[in-house]
Amino acid sequence: MQVIDSIFYVAVLIMSVVAHEYAHGYVAYKRGDNTANSLGRLTLNPLKHLDPVGSVIVPLFLVLSGAGFVIGWAKPVPYDPRNLKGKKDEARVAIAGVVVNLCIALFFGLILRFLPILNPEFILSAEQGGGLFKILIIIVITNINLAVFNLIPIPPLDGSKVLFSFLPHSLRYVQNFLEQYGFFVLIFFIFFLWKYVAPVVSIIFSLITGM
Repeated sequence: MQVIDSIFYVAVLIMSVVAHEYAHGYVAYKRGDNTANSLGRLTLNPLKHLDPVGSVIVPLFLVLSGAGFVIGWAKPVPYDPRNLKGKKDEARVAIAGVVVNLCIALFFGLILRFLPILNPEFILSAEQGGGLFKILIIIVITNINLAVFNLIPIPPLDGSKVLFSFLPHSLRYVQNFLEQYGFFVLIFFIFFLWKYVAPVVSIIFSLITGM
C-alpha cells in the first residue's frame, strides 16, 4: 500500500465514520431524542466524533504494518432510548450508521460500474491505475468494511446493540463480559479474526461494482 494511498485511506475512513455516527444521532433526533444535538454531536465536524484509538491509532497502525486493510471507529454518539417514540426505534438508531455506509458504497460503487460505459477513456485510466479509479475503489471498500465491521457483535460496535436486544436474561453474563472487556476483544478480532470476514467485503464489492 503506497504512502499516498494509505493517507487517503485514513482520510476516507475518518469521513466515513463521521457520517456513520452522524446517522445514529440524526435518527435518534428524528425519533424524539435530543441528546446528541444538545451535546454538539449532531454535526459532520470530524473533531466532534474522532476517537484517538479507533480513528487514529488503530488505522495508522494497520497502514504502517502493511495489513492491507483499514478499519476503525469514532466515539459513539450518545442517545437516551427512553426518549425514543417506539419500541423499534433503538434498533433503527443502531442500524442507521451501517445503512449510511452501505448507501455511500452503493453510490460510488455504481459510478465505478457505469462510468466506463459513459466514458470509455475511464477503462484506460483504470488499467493504468488512474487517480479517479483508485479514489472510487478506496471509498467503496472503506464503507463496505465499516458496514460489515460494525455488524460484529462486540461493544462498542452496532452489532453488539442488536445482539443485546435479543439476548435472553439467562445469558446476560455474556453482555456483562463483552461490555467489560469489549475493547480487548475488539482489538483481538481486528488483528486475528478479521481475515475470515474480509471475503464478505470482497463479495459485496463485486456485487456492487461488477469487478
